Parts: sequence; C-alpha cells; structure tokens
Amino acid sequence: MKNILIIEDSRLISELLRTELEGRGFQCTVAADGLEGLRIAKEIQPDMLLLDVMLPSMNGFKICRLLKFDKRFRNIPVIMLTTRLMEDDVKTGISSGADAYISKPFEIEDLLSKMNELFAATVRS
Repeated sequence: MKNILIIEDSRLISELLRTELEGRGFQCTVAADGLEGLRIAKEIQPDMLLLDVMLPSMNGFKICRLLKFDKRFRNIPVIMLTTRLMEDDVKTGISSGADAYISKPFEIEDLLSKMNELFAATVRS
C-alpha cells in the first residue's frame, strides 16, 4: 500500500484528499503546516507528497527544496497543489524539485492520473 503525505493547511481540502485516496487503497498522513510536514516526511519517508505552496511556518517551495536536495528523499515524487499559478510560481515549483504542479481547484481523476504517471516513472528509474 502506497503512503501519501498530504501537506495542506485547508482542512476541507486535506480531508477531501484523504477520503478520496484512502477510498482508492492509499494510506494517507496529513500535516497542516510546513514544519510539521517536513518533520513527518523525514520520519515516515512517504511514497509521494501532495504539497500546498502557501503554508504556515514554511512554504511548500522550501519543503520541496529541502527534501529534493537530500539524497535520502530526492526520489520521493512531489506534486504541488496550489492556487499560485503565475509563471514565476510554476518555475519556482519546478526548480525546487517538484515533479508536477497542479492548480486548485482540480479534478480528483486528474490528480490520480498524475500520481499513477509519477509512480510508474519512479519504478522505471
């Protein structure tokens, strides 16, 4: 069973994601702020991160950068889920190491498709 870490400060979004993903056979852990999310990521080494950009205590760009530039965590796929859609934000997300950048609101099927694509790429590499 794949373990997904959801780092999202909106309780509504994190619970929606947890419900949808657990209903599809994933195990989910949720963190509501950046520092907590970073700590949990290092503790449990999830199979994937779903990461908001605008978070209390530490933004998603910094979390992604800290994990992706550490050899112990660099292969964990990161999908940024955010309302920040300016071209510079997308570039910052990708340069921080994010594997995908999905805008809110999003369709759960689109997210699942991207998750499966990244899991398949991880197996091949």
